[in-house]
Amino acid sequence: MKKLLELKNVRLTYQTINDEIEAVKDLSFSCNEGDFVSIIGPSGCGKTTVLSLIAGLLKPTSGEILIDEKPVEPSLSVGYMLQKDQLFPWRTIEKNVYLPLEIKKINTTENREYALDLLKKYNLLPFLKNYPDQLSGGMRQRAALIRTLVSKPRLLLLDEPFSALDYQTRISVCDDVYNIIKSERKTTVLVTHDISEAISMSDIIIVLTARPAEIKSIHVPNLEFDSPLKRRESKEFGVLFEKLWKELN
Repeated sequence: MKKLLELKNVRLTYQTINDEIEAVKDLSFSCNEGDFVSIIGPSGCGKTTVLSLIAGLLKPTSGEILIDEKPVEPSLSVGYMLQKDQLFPWRTIEKNVYLPLEIKKINTTENREYALDLLKKYNLLPFLKNYPDQLSGGMRQRAALIRTLVSKPRLLLLDEPFSALDYQTRISVCDDVYNIIKSERKTTVLVTHDISEAISMSDIIIVLTARPAEIKSIHVPNLEFDSPLKRRESKEFGVLFEKLWKELN
């Protein structure tokens, strides 16, 4: 399997008026094409900072971040999905999904057709002319993911994308999002504070230390079943949950 993302001894420090704060320290890991990687760690440890580094929104103080063996920079190669769906309420679902194409100046007939194909494939085509407040939370999240996918990123970054949903909807949307990602064969890095979410969705789980963020451990769940919902029923699920809980506490 081809290596897609690699972090090599990444370090990030912030300069304040009185001091220098080390946010990330000697962070090294990689993932292959098609991997679903989750990053968990104590609150405030720098999980979102790591995503911002991978997206090229922050520059590391030292070290390297490579995508396809090239230095990362904000580009078509990375799609970033935030905690809230961030759909613009004054734009229809169709216009929201087209937004990245407009911003990146790739609003071609071919790319619009690709967007419509995704909306049809994931049962949102009947809602093209609806506005976000006319959709359920789960449907909005699907629309937000499709919007992230329309520019055909090589790497997908998810920053706690289910945190704004109620528990029942969250579990259902986890399955929806996971199935879309796997169907589209996207390499994904998810940041989450939810251990169950990380176990049920991931091929690899990276546990970070408290700030400065370093890798404390890496786990490969290897659970049976093909969906996050079914994986929660696996007998190995509880064993790994307890292990990760102890590591984080």
